[in-house]
Amino acid sequence: MKILIIALSGIGDALMFTPALKLLKINYPDAKIDALAMFTGVKDILSRNEYINEVLFYNFLKQGTVKSFLYLLKLRNKYDVSINVYPSNRKEYNIFSFLIGAKKRAAVNYLRKDFSNLGFLNNVTIAENDNLHNVEENIKLVEKISQKEFNLKPSLELPLSNEEEIYAEKFFQKENISADQFVIGFHPGCATLKNHIKRRWEPEKFSELGKKLIKNFDAKILIFGGPEEIELKNEVLRGINSTNAFQVETKNLAHSAAIMKRCNLFITNDSSLMHVAAALRLNVIAIIGPTNTNYIRPWQTKHKIISLNLECAPCFYYSPKPLTCTRKDVQFKCIKELSVDMVYSTAEKFISE
Repeated sequence: MKILIIALSGIGDALMFTPALKLLKINYPDAKIDALAMFTGVKDILSRNEYINEVLFYNFLKQGTVKSFLYLLKLRNKYDVSINVYPSNRKEYNIFSFLIGAKKRAAVNYLRKDFSNLGFLNNVTIAENDNLHNVEENIKLVEKISQKEFNLKPSLELPLSNEEEIYAEKFFQKENISADQFVIGFHPGCATLKNHIKRRWEPEKFSELGKKLIKNFDAKILIFGGPEEIELKNEVLRGINSTNAFQVETKNLAHSAAIMKRCNLFITNDSSLMHVAAALRLNVIAIIGPTNTNYIRPWQTKHKIISLNLECAPCFYYSPKPLTCTRKDVQFKCIKELSVDMVYSTAEKFISE
């Protein structure tokens, strides 16, 4: 059997498929399992997974419609099963799966705008459930393909190499951070597509939080983020204005993850690095505004969620439409009125435990 995992969304989504991937391999030990990715971070995560035979990488966004169409035709009828990683709910992904032409095309039937996004092109489906985690949705999808119920719910998988571990050791040596010092990671960024930048806690609040953690616990603060978040990281670093705060700059996700592994606590927006932190089994504080926490809470790691739990929340569900806020008093109140004291007091509890 040849199976293709269509993982065209982001890093977090790819990580949240890895438990289902393990169960897929357990059920089909002799299957050739490939993955299709268009982001380098996703390629890196899946390339190091022992259950994947080959990662096919193609930048559909850069190559355009005609070249993308021709590339997909090259894959046509090469696979028996294709699986759209949840929550890949865009019509483009369903079209891609249809063009690839596997006999079994598996995906989740979405509660919102499924028909307009051509969900009917898939022929092995489960119904979306707002009470389930993304990991659980992916597992249920594999159960439907396998016609078998699994009792296992594996952890996220992100193995690191010796070279990456050594890279992290050299980072801490260079910054003179010793093994006995308390290290806290910050990720002040998140995705920006479809207005998701509104999910970010303000950078000045991260700065204020960093100051308090340094003052009261002599913590070392490491500020993480992708290459597109350099200015954001700089803003937080300038706001903290302390020799105990460091901006982490690496060439790839794996090197960042290796440094993250040393963190005693990781404080983050709803982002891909939140899921990386979960894969590393870190203590996580997740700052979450409009998103349904059932979907994306840190999976199988010790965590606390900071949320105002407003009556209008969650308002962000999986849908192609951009993130919007219907409140008349304060737009995106769910994130804007989350105070530094709320996050600090939660961090304090983690540190004292």
